[in-house]
Amino acid sequence: MCDSYRTIKKTAEGYYTEKRSRFISFALPVRTVEEVKAYVQEYRKKYYDARHVCWAYMLGADRAIFRYNDDGEPSSTAGKPILGQINSNELTDILVVVVRYFGGIELGTGGLAVAYRKAAAEAIAVAEIEERTVDEDITVAFEYPYLNTVMRIVKEEQAEIISKKIDMSCEMTLRVRKTLSGQLRNRLHNFF
Repeated sequence: MCDSYRTIKKTAEGYYTEKRSRFISFALPVRTVEEVKAYVQEYRKKYYDARHVCWAYMLGADRAIFRYNDDGEPSSTAGKPILGQINSNELTDILVVVVRYFGGIELGTGGLAVAYRKAAAEAIAVAEIEERTVDEDITVAFEYPYLNTVMRIVKEEQAEIISKKIDMSCEMTLRVRKTLSGQLRNRLHNFF
C-alpha cells in the first residue's frame, strides 16, 4: 500500500506560443472539486477575452478522481493532453488550466494536442513538486495516570498530536502515517 504522493507546493505559470496562438498555463494545488470549480470560474472571468480556457485535474492520494475539459476545442485535443502531463509527472491534488488566445492560424487537431501538452508541461516544469504522506487520525481516551506511557508510545511511533485534553480523563487525537497506523493502534490497544 502506497502512503505517499506527489503534488505541487504553490501556483506555477508557464507560457507557450505556436503559430501566433498564445497559451498561458497555470498549475495550481487543490484538494477538492469545489476548489477546482472556483479556480476554473476565476480564470474564465480573468481571461474573459481568451478563445478557450481548458483544464484538467487529479485529486486524492490514490489518483482516482480526475476530469478534463476541452472548452470548445475539438474533442480530446486540449483537456486530455493536459491530463496526460499530470499523469506523466505522477502528480495529484493538482489543477492545470491552459488559456488560449487564438492567433488566426488553425493548428489542426494534432497541433492543438501538442500545443496544449507543451503548455501544461511548461507550468508543471516550473512548479515546486513535493512528496506528501497519506496520514490517518486516531483518537485515544485514557486515565491521567497513563499519560507518560501514552506520550512515550506517541514519541516512539512518531505520531503528531493534533489535539489533546488533559484532565483526570484524557483524550488525544493523533496523526500518523497510514502504513504505521496499525502498529500505533496495536500498541495503544495492548497497553490498555
